[in-house]
Amino acid sequence: MIGTLNDLIDRIEQTLDGDRPGQDVDIAAFARAHGTTEYHLRRMFASLAGMPVSEYIRRRRMTRAAAELVAGAPHLLTVAVRYGYGSVEAFGRAFRSVHDTAPAQVRREGGPLRTQTALRFRLSVEGRTPMDVTITDRPAFALVGHAVEVPLVHEGVNPHIQAHIAALPPEAHVRLKAIGNTEPAGILAVSDGLEPDAAEGTPLTYLHGVAVSEGTDVPSDLDEIPVPAGTWAVFASRGAFPETLQRLWAATATEWFPSNPWRLRPGPSIVRYLELTETHAACELWLPVEPG
Repeated sequence: MIGTLNDLIDRIEQTLDGDRPGQDVDIAAFARAHGTTEYHLRRMFASLAGMPVSEYIRRRRMTRAAAELVAGAPHLLTVAVRYGYGSVEAFGRAFRSVHDTAPAQVRREGGPLRTQTALRFRLSVEGRTPMDVTITDRPAFALVGHAVEVPLVHEGVNPHIQAHIAALPPEAHVRLKAIGNTEPAGILAVSDGLEPDAAEGTPLTYLHGVAVSEGTDVPSDLDEIPVPAGTWAVFASRGAFPETLQRLWAATATEWFPSNPWRLRPGPSIVRYLELTETHAACELWLPVEPG
């Protein structure tokens, strides 16, 4: 996977070096040619780079465009069209979102600029995050509970999720525990409906609930996420909360997936808390996988 990601970086740079630097890179076709899926490729890129591949491409284009303006490109529209924008206004919005200044100002004054250098991925051969991993096949089941749309937060506690859970009365938790009847057992934190390379702040569906076997009669006032049969990688870890869980998420991308013959497939991610206090957690992270 590390080699595939670096090949993707090279493909992006080749496009930027060509006559049409604004031409889109066909990520789906690239993934197929490298024996993986677009979903897995985008998830791994975002996890390792800290940004979606679409954001990286936009930053690299605006870095190249800024260099042309500093070098004295005579017409803003010419530069805009070269980099895939149909108007100076659209180009200007994209340019300001990266450099926080207008293209015309950069052409006059040479800056200030925020440069995005070309990335290069490297694999650390020393595992830094202890992980106990189990691969398990599960029949179809459903996740049921109380769902809400929240923005994605990469670091720290998500206050929107906190508020959602705090608003549930104690009897709601007791009721959910009584309904759950299959693995993963117990109260679950479920994230669903998120694009594979979603940026910070992107909306996702968060469900506070339990797992039930297929065909279970679910109360009509609860939300339900059907889950098809498939294989799951279950990562177990314990430590400070929420840092341990967030490090575990990162370690799956940086250490486990590059070293194992599995890749992510579309589906919800599930966190099962075995122990949880304000400062400590023992948890399992369930990720849907398929042979890589």
